[in-house]
Amino acid sequence: MQNSAIIKTENLSKTYPLGLTALKALDTVNLSVATGEFLGFIGPSGSGKTTLLNIIGCLDAPTSGSAKVLGQPVESLSHKEAARLRMNRIGFIFQTFNLLPVYTVFENVEFPLLLLGMDAERRRGHVMDALQWVGLADRADSKPAQLSGGECQRVAIARAIVKKPELVLADEPTANLDAKNSHHIMQTMVQLNKELKTTFVFATHDEKVMAYLNRKIVLADGRIVKDEAGGQKSNVRDQKP
Repeated sequence: MQNSAIIKTENLSKTYPLGLTALKALDTVNLSVATGEFLGFIGPSGSGKTTLLNIIGCLDAPTSGSAKVLGQPVESLSHKEAARLRMNRIGFIFQTFNLLPVYTVFENVEFPLLLLGMDAERRRGHVMDALQWVGLADRADSKPAQLSGGECQRVAIARAIVKKPELVLADEPTANLDAKNSHHIMQTMVQLNKELKTTFVFATHDEKVMAYLNRKIVLADGRIVKDEAGGQKSNVRDQKP
């Protein structure tokens, strides 16, 4: 693991208007994440974990304080600059797969590369590499409706990592999966973290996800209340659900 910080926040706060009052979703969060980490924001609904993930993903901006992601100050980015950073350097995995039903698996994974303007030959190589990583190269011509939930989530992972981003953000990626598929998905992401040196950051309250994390950052009421080393499962290829 390198020592450079891929994410750094200082006194980060986020407040949302709520009628005549305001809801403080994040309260003076100070955080540093090194390149290559595999960590998660842990906490119940309303703890601030998804808000923090959204700010790191340049989908939202702080109310006060600062957040630097991939060397860029999130609070100073224009909408176009934020979109460009997301498109080029960040991958996203959500609990809902968000696959386009009329397109094949190949076309769903290819989509981010089309946005980058990559030529057809390079796109095909990248897409097939990504599908190979998640074990779905033989389903490239299938439609999402022909896949299981676990396979759909693996397609979503392939789409997130096809451009080989430096940072992947995953919001409750196992929420709609059974235990067997949850473990398979997490094993896949651990392997990608090791092979591609991609930084993975999760927002979760799923114990199955927590077992794979190298670092757990626990939030409550918008504050970090605990930051501890995780016990990432070893020999991930041999883990049994």
